[in-house]
Amino acid sequence: MSTLSSQDDEDTFKILIATDIHLGYLEKDPVRANDTFVTFNEILDHAQKNEVDFVLLGGDLFHENKPSRKTVHSCLESLRKYCMGDRPVQFEILSDQAVNFHYSKFPWVNYQDRNLNISIPIFSIHGNHDDPTGADALCALDILSCAGLLNHFGRSSSVEKLDISPILLRKGRTKIALYGLGAIPDERLYRMFVNKQVTMLRPKEDEDSWFNLFVIHQNRSKHGATNYIPEQFLDDFINLVVWGHEHECKIAPFQNEQQGFYVSQPGSSVVTSLSPGEAVKKHIGLLHVKGKKMKMHKIALETVRTFQMEDVVLADHPDLFNPDNPKVTQAIQAFCMEKVELMLDNAERERLGNPRQPEKPLIRLRVDYTGGFEPFSIHRFSQKYVDRVANPKDIIHFFRHREQKEKNDSDLNFGKLVSRPASEGMTLRVEDLVKQYFQTAEKKVQLSLLTERGMGEAVQEFVDKLENDAIEELVKFQLEKTQRYLKERRTDAEEEKIDEEVRKFRESRKKNTEEEEEEVREAMTRARAHRSEDAVLVTASSDEELMDTGMKSTGDSDDGLPATLNRGRGRARGRVRAARGQNSTRGSSRRGRGSTSQESATSSRTYKPVSMPAKNMSIMDAFKSLKPTASLNSSKSFSEDIIDDDSDLEDISTVPSSKVNQRLSTTSSLSKRGSQSQIPRGVDFESDEDEFDPFKSTATSRRTK
Repeated sequence: MSTLSSQDDEDTFKILIATDIHLGYLEKDPVRANDTFVTFNEILDHAQKNEVDFVLLGGDLFHENKPSRKTVHSCLESLRKYCMGDRPVQFEILSDQAVNFHYSKFPWVNYQDRNLNISIPIFSIHGNHDDPTGADALCALDILSCAGLLNHFGRSSSVEKLDISPILLRKGRTKIALYGLGAIPDERLYRMFVNKQVTMLRPKEDEDSWFNLFVIHQNRSKHGATNYIPEQFLDDFINLVVWGHEHECKIAPFQNEQQGFYVSQPGSSVVTSLSPGEAVKKHIGLLHVKGKKMKMHKIALETVRTFQMEDVVLADHPDLFNPDNPKVTQAIQAFCMEKVELMLDNAERERLGNPRQPEKPLIRLRVDYTGGFEPFSIHRFSQKYVDRVANPKDIIHFFRHREQKEKNDSDLNFGKLVSRPASEGMTLRVEDLVKQYFQTAEKKVQLSLLTERGMGEAVQEFVDKLENDAIEELVKFQLEKTQRYLKERRTDAEEEKIDEEVRKFRESRKKNTEEEEEEVREAMTRARAHRSEDAVLVTASSDEELMDTGMKSTGDSDDGLPATLNRGRGRARGRVRAARGQNSTRGSSRRGRGSTSQESATSSRTYKPVSMPAKNMSIMDAFKSLKPTASLNSSKSFSEDIIDDDSDLEDISTVPSSKVNQRLSTTSSLSKRGSQSQIPRGVDFESDEDEFDPFKSTATSRRTK
C-alpha cells in the first residue's frame, strides 16, 4: 500500500486544522488571563515546525465580537512572529479571487501581495462569537484581513439564497476545492437548506479530480427542532467536513454512512465551560491530502490547562449520608474535600509528564443533592483551594433533579418513556429563556404587542453584541407598525376593539416567521444606526468642549464660572439639540435619524413612522392621536430611509493589474449542482501507524454510485 511519504511533498498538501481558539477568553482573570494566547502560539508553532502549506481555522478565533486592544495586539504579534518569513508558498490558486474574497478591499490572497512576506497563509471563516455586525457589517477577522495577516472567506449576507463558491487550490497534481460557510443563525440556515436555497458550486472541468474540503461553524448536535444542521443536509460530493462550534474534541474523522463523506470535529483549544465535553483532551489536526487520499494526524496540545471533572450523587451513598442526621452537611463537605484532593492528585500526575502545562488545574465536582439533602457554603469551601486551583469559585456545583410525582402503574404511558441524551437540553440560549419566561408568566405580564421570538432575538443582540438600543428599537418599530395597521383598518376608538385587532395582528406575525425575522433585522439596523449617530455626536461634542476650553476667557459669566466653560457647554447642548431634529454628521443634511447620503443610495426599503407625542406611548394613546383632527392636516409627513443589514455592502474595487498578473487565470468555471448530486466518485485514505485511523484500507473506503 502506498503511503503519503515525504518524498511526495510536491504533490501533497499539509494543512493544520484548528477551531474555536477563543482568543481573549477570561483575559481579566488573574490566573487564566494568558491561557488562550499561549495555546494560540503553540498552534502556530506546530504549523511552523511542520512546514504546513496553510492553516485552516473553523471560526471563533476571538471570544468577543469586539475584542479588547490587548487581545488584538497579542493576535497580531503571534501572526507576525509565526506566519511571516521567506519560505516560499508551494501551492497556487486557480479560482477567481475577486469572488472568493469579494468583501475585502484587497480581494486576493495575502501571500500574493508584493508588499507582504507571508510564509504560512491562514484561511479562516468567522464563528458566532466573532461574526460581522454593526452598521458596516465588520468583524475582527476583517481587521486581520485588511492588515494582510489572514484570509477571511466564507462570508454571506443573503438570507434568501446561498451560493457557496470554493477556493480552488493546486499543488503539483493535487487539487483541493476549499468551501467555507461562516456562522449563520441555525434556524435560518436550517430553513434555507429545507427550501433548497443553498447551492455549492463545482468546477465543470474534471470535477471528480478535486478533493472537496468544507469548513462550517454551526450546531452539530441537536438542541431543538431546527436549532442545528443535520449532516444529511450537506452535499454528498464532499470528501471531508471540518466542523467548528462544537467544543468537544472528536478530531478523528468519522464517516457519515448515508452521505459518504467524513466529518472531523477538532473542538476548542481552551476550556470555556466546565462541562464533560470540555474535559476531553484537546487536539489539533495535521491533514495530508494527495490526490483523493487523505490522512489526519492528531497533535495533542501541551499548553492547555488540566481539567478534572467528576459527578457525585449523594443518594447513591445511603451508608454514608442520612438526610435525617443533623450533621449530614458536615459529612457531605468532608466527602467532597476528599474527592477534590483526589482530583488534584490526578491533575498533578498528569502535569508532571508535561511541564508546559499551567500549574493550577481546573477542578469541577458536580454534586446531585436530590433526596432531602442540603448544600453547604460554597464560598467557605472555595477559600481552602484559592492557591491550588485555577477556578476556586466554581469547584463545587450543586444541582438537583426535579422529583417526579408518584403515579400508579396504571397511569404510566410507557409509549412516552423515550430515552433522552444527557447533552440534550443542557445548552440554553437567551432566546429560549425569554420564550420560556413569557410562556409560563402570569397573564398580566404576557406580551400583547411583541412576539416571544422577536423579543428573544432582541435580547440576544443586547447580550451577545452589546446592542444597547436593540430592545428599545424593536419596541418602537413594532409600535409604529401596529399603529399603521390600526389606522388602515379604521378601527373604532374603543379599547376592546383595539385590543382585539392588536391580538389578531400579533397572531398573524407569529405565523409568518420570515416577515418577523425581517422586522427584527430592520429594528437591529436602526439600533446600529442610532449607535453610530450617538458616537458621532459624542465625538463632536467632545471636540467642541476641548476647543472651547483651550481658548482664553474674554469675560466673566453670570454664575461665576469661566466664560470658556459656559460657552463650551452651551455649544455642546445646542449641537445635540440640532442633531436630534436633523442629522448633523459631516457631509449630510438629510432629515431623519441615521439617514446619510450613502445610506439613502443603498437603501432598499422606506417606511413612514407615525408621529408620537411621547417617548413611551401606549396603543390607546397612539390610537387617539391618530383620530382625524385639524392638527393632522398641518403635520408634515416624511419618509425615512432604512438600510437593510443584508444589503449594506460596499462596492469592491477591482484587482490591480499587477495582482492579476500574479494570479493564474481561472482554468475551471463553476456550475451549480443540486443537494443530492449523483456523480460517481471515490476517496482513498491512508492509515497512521501511531494511532487509530478510520482510513485503514483504500479498497474498502472507495465509494461508488
